[in-house]
Amino acid sequence: MSRARPLVSHTRQLTRSLFVSARQQTEDSPAASPPIKNVTIVGAGLMGAGIAQVAAQSNFNVVLVDQEDEYLEKALVIIRKSLDRITKKKFANEPKGAEKFVQDTMNLVKPRLDVVRGVAEADLVIEAIPENMEYKHKLFSTIDEVAPEHCLFASNTSSFSITEIGSVVKRQDKFGGLHFFNPVPMMQLVEVIRTVHTSEATFNALYKFGEDLGKTCVSSGDTPGFIVNRLLVPYMMDAVRMIERGEGTPEDIDTAMKLGAGYPMGPFQLADYVGLDTTKFIIDGWHEKEPENPLFEPSEKLNELVEQGNFGKKSGKGFYKYKK
Repeated sequence: MSRARPLVSHTRQLTRSLFVSARQQTEDSPAASPPIKNVTIVGAGLMGAGIAQVAAQSNFNVVLVDQEDEYLEKALVIIRKSLDRITKKKFANEPKGAEKFVQDTMNLVKPRLDVVRGVAEADLVIEAIPENMEYKHKLFSTIDEVAPEHCLFASNTSSFSITEIGSVVKRQDKFGGLHFFNPVPMMQLVEVIRTVHTSEATFNALYKFGEDLGKTCVSSGDTPGFIVNRLLVPYMMDAVRMIERGEGTPEDIDTAMKLGAGYPMGPFQLADYVGLDTTKFIIDGWHEKEPENPLFEPSEKLNELVEQGNFGKKSGKGFYKYKK
């Protein structure tokens, strides 16, 4: 036993030295991206506010950009309410700690109306604006001209091609996807998407950023819907086609999937929660890109509900009725 100790000690020392050496090489490598400290989120909707909150909670300097004061004000209210809910659990018997936590986090979020000023010191820009390719192209074309040379770009799109969004920028090696899920403060997953142009250094930096937010990250190629939506949207659409063919009711299909597959929500409950207009938008876009793919076939029933203004939970009616 006594003879083994020097060997174990030597092995640990050697392992530690190799680890430090490898880390130093990575940090000193010209291909490595600078550390991310300043994050700019463009789009102060529900997703943008959520991303801003978790970034500020993780001690990143956050600039939240939108064109309208109204949206920025609403976003700050959303963030504060979310933080108040967190403090009820995290600081149940520490009112001073709760107050400090909320104030420190809010102080790290700076609202801006001007995107040019908003990205002036950014290490990372995350786009969270509506799903309109023209808007996204215009935004990234502007940012590409004014953001610092080392700045990384990411889109939070849930349905568009990251490659296509990033096609307008000169620094395509610094472009990738960071797909967060709603509600961002509660959902643990982030899909990190790389294109054929995304450099290894950029991908690693985006992945580490997601982990620094306390999220679990997964790597995805730039396929329609990435991982989750690529599997989830066709699943919901197939359920809709079942009721179109008279093979079941929404209630029976939801019950079957919850009790038979262990899912927390059935496909119709999930579609109503996501938004039927959002689901239709996604499937229509995919069908346009891949019209021969039967998984992306549109649904007459879904189209009918959306035309009637029945978008699901947010409108009070979808496949089910809800109290507003």
